[in-house]
Amino acid sequence: MPPRFANETERDLSRMLDFHGIAWQYEPHTFVLEAGPGGEVRTAFTPDFYLPEQDLYIEVTTMKQSLVTKKNRKMRRLRELYPDVRIKMLYRRDIEALADRYDLARPA
Repeated sequence: MPPRFANETERDLSRMLDFHGIAWQYEPHTFVLEAGPGGEVRTAFTPDFYLPEQDLYIEVTTMKQSLVTKKNRKMRRLRELYPDVRIKMLYRRDIEALADRYDLARPA
């Protein structure tokens, strides 16, 4: 059963990865960024894609630029807590460039 993507841009990226034969997983892991005294998760981050052959997580963000700051903060925290985890953020401009190059639908 195909994953339920959060938006069309994620679906387009999955199609591009498939076209190029790049293995991927959708939201396979959640990283705890902050836990309470009892161990309850207060803040977590689940990157959109994992490319196992590259050992690389990819987070896609096409939301309004003014809201990207929160995601960037989570990415910085993830890198502090999990320095061995490789992660790349693809911003709206990155997705638009890929959409143009591979003739995909452009994000709204």
